[in-house]
Amino acid sequence: MQTFSKTTGISVVIANMVGTGVFTSLGFQLLGIQSFFVLMMLWFVGGITALCGALTYAELGANLPRSGGEYNFLGRLYHPCAGFISGWVSATVGFAAPVALAAMTFGAYLSAVFPELPNTLSAVTLVVLLTIVHCLSHGTSSKVQQIFTVLKVLLILLFCLILFVWGKSPQAINLMPQAGDETLLFGGAFAVSLIYVNYAYTGWNAVTYVTSELDNPQRNLPIVLFFGTGTVMVLYLLLNFTFLNSAPINILEGNLEIGVIAAEHALGGNSGKIMGGVLALLLISTVSAMTMAGPRVLQVIGEDFTLFKKLSLVNGAGIPAIAIVFQSALAIIFIVSATFESVLIFSSFVLGINTLFSVIGVFVLRYKKLNVEGAYRTFGYPVVPLIYLAVTLWTLTYVLISRPQEGLIGLAIIIAGGLIYAVTANEEQDSGR
Repeated sequence: MQTFSKTTGISVVIANMVGTGVFTSLGFQLLGIQSFFVLMMLWFVGGITALCGALTYAELGANLPRSGGEYNFLGRLYHPCAGFISGWVSATVGFAAPVALAAMTFGAYLSAVFPELPNTLSAVTLVVLLTIVHCLSHGTSSKVQQIFTVLKVLLILLFCLILFVWGKSPQAINLMPQAGDETLLFGGAFAVSLIYVNYAYTGWNAVTYVTSELDNPQRNLPIVLFFGTGTVMVLYLLLNFTFLNSAPINILEGNLEIGVIAAEHALGGNSGKIMGGVLALLLISTVSAMTMAGPRVLQVIGEDFTLFKKLSLVNGAGIPAIAIVFQSALAIIFIVSATFESVLIFSSFVLGINTLFSVIGVFVLRYKKLNVEGAYRTFGYPVVPLIYLAVTLWTLTYVLISRPQEGLIGLAIIIAGGLIYAVTANEEQDSGR
């Protein structure tokens, strides 16, 4: 059986994480926070939280080595219903929504370079092309993913270097805490801003969706998760410092296209258009990675439930092509029918609940004594998973308080998954399976 290498696994993690969020969310954060120390702490706290989640998932994946991510973990640790709801969330929101968001941002940035290109058409075209690529073979998927991920990291480093060397800083950056920062750190504005930051870090768990296809998962999965997430944390801190060092706060505040604004202000001329093209290239790897990883959840659901059997079918190259096409179709529906911010908030809320229960699962794993001898155990247990749980619960609570409509939509999706499970479970019983 063909497998994905450790390098491909790391590239999937990095590509899934570095996408829409880091290039769009700083403007929203500046509406409530204008302390440089607190803003950088946002990205540091988000990174530590993601790293804690990744270290915990490494134990789950090493001891329950099957593709499907949370679907596999929750189904094995709690009940098949919990696994199904998690898989339903991943199938309907977890990947299709972020694919849509990344593709929509790709279209927006590409239009900065080619104004005659409609945003929606560019977004849909990208999704369709990458769907075709990932239906071909493991080799093709791996090569495309690795090439665009390496390109992404190099372009980010080059962008930061150019703005540091040739850009002009419009304001003094003081990263030391100031009077009043402690109030901001524990206030509602920080928690709400953390919603956007956590969304930007979403994707650290991506490789667990292809665990069965990863070479030697018990050894490589912890390495992939740690190095992938740690690399992204460093890139995010560097990028946000660069943004703040390149443009005045008042013109970044409330705006979506942060990278373009920073480049235009720091370098002038046509640099904004050039940056738009660079960011469009960066987002190709993000859409690619989610198109590659997400359908594996649909595939394992199809293996377990007769109603979704067609999603488990693979083509001659062993690729779940039907699942890939299905996820891409959902993403296209999001692209043509929903607004950017509403999709971001409700998808972040639902995914937060999904990972919350998965991280709790490490305690269940040990209680049920399901650990495989010699397999990886979470570094810093139980503190590491508890840090992730505390931050995630805090953020989810503030989503319900500050954005109840999106929170309720997210809960409705979860309830819908439970109802569909009840129907499918009855059909499985009636068919005698």
